[in-house]
Amino acid sequence: MTGVLLAHGVGERQDLPIPFGLALTGALVALVVSFAALGLLWREPRLGGEAADPRPLPSWLRRAADSPAWPWVWRLVGLAATVYFLIGFAGPHTAENPTAGVVYVLFWVGLLPLSLVFGPVWRALNPLRTVHLLVCLALRRDPLRGPRELPAGLGYWPAAAGLFAFVWLELVAPQRATLPVLGVWLGVYALAMLAGAAVYGSRWFDRGDAFEAYSAVAGRLALVARREDGTLVWRHPLDGIAGLRPAPGLVAFVVVLLGSTMYDSLSNAPVWVRVLQNGIVPAPVAGTAGLMLVIAFVLAAYLATTGLAARRTGRSARELAGELAHSIVPIAVGYLVAHYFTLFVLEGQRTLALLSDPLGTGANWLGTGGWKVQAFGTSPAGTAMLQVTVIVIGHVLGTVLAHDRALRLFDRRTAVAGQVPLLVLMLLYTALGLFLLFAT
Repeated sequence: MTGVLLAHGVGERQDLPIPFGLALTGALVALVVSFAALGLLWREPRLGGEAADPRPLPSWLRRAADSPAWPWVWRLVGLAATVYFLIGFAGPHTAENPTAGVVYVLFWVGLLPLSLVFGPVWRALNPLRTVHLLVCLALRRDPLRGPRELPAGLGYWPAAAGLFAFVWLELVAPQRATLPVLGVWLGVYALAMLAGAAVYGSRWFDRGDAFEAYSAVAGRLALVARREDGTLVWRHPLDGIAGLRPAPGLVAFVVVLLGSTMYDSLSNAPVWVRVLQNGIVPAPVAGTAGLMLVIAFVLAAYLATTGLAARRTGRSARELAGELAHSIVPIAVGYLVAHYFTLFVLEGQRTLALLSDPLGTGANWLGTGGWKVQAFGTSPAGTAMLQVTVIVIGHVLGTVLAHDRALRLFDRRTAVAGQVPLLVLMLLYTALGLFLLFAT
């Protein structure tokens, strides 16, 4: 099996329809204008508070979703899909085996659009949560409780560690698309998650499972959500993400998400490819160092700017960093969409076709074996315009979220003054993101 999937980018720099300087200037102007408009016109907090008035979904949809059988439908779907996926490990070790495509494309990349539309879907589908639930039912134990209480200070730290482990596997690990490497990683991860649930109960999955945390955080941008009383409602996406409150490890989690995507772009740049090909340092060592350095840079830039903002507002730097962590989420989502769009559309089709024959016997179990990969508008020009657009939109939404949260914490003048360092951060992230986009 080959160790490299389809490239994520759109081609060389000359394929892009607009010059780098023009794209960068337009993006920076959009951010500065947005910041000025927010300071002048957005005078009171509007997101995620009492002003938010989510509308209930139609009653027939709520009745269907609230049926006691509905959660079990999704649990069984998750289990069935997992069992079918595992068949691939008995298949041939060739590029025609769909296992790597399922993990890196259909699951990892596909989980984002699913969560953006339907909310925290992996919580409903997670086969490990279902296995734990079935074991607890068989033993007549409460699945929510374990022998120990979940430590309050644990927060998102296990999810951040799990996320880093996965992006390291995806971007750095030798032979990362081979069945033995994937099997070992997934097996160790499953054992770790089930052990955590055995000790702390099913609440462990909420923030201990990197993929549940990823789906839940991204899912706060979904139009559909459950109100505190359990009612399914339509809501403004920014109201949802504005409700993401500070928690231990949240900053680390969103920074790993953003920094790993930036490193993925860097890893496709000719300069970095030449560094790896020189062989002076083993590729896994250089890749690990590069991944950690990019994540450290993203974290350092974020903490430095929130520290400067804290000086202007009189709050502690640590407190403010936690309060504004939610504003990084749409930025990370923008980078993820920009970076993985062509991979998902093109390699996703190929993986679905290969899934019909996981054992390589010529079967066509799903009826997708004859599918041909279609471009679906993924031209270099169209894709590049989409990438630039979603990166800029992500930063503008991050600016809006940070401004609204600052208005909740401080008076208007202090909030605007404290936002200046964060504007600089948004400009820096935007410039870096566009540079990496144009460099690949």
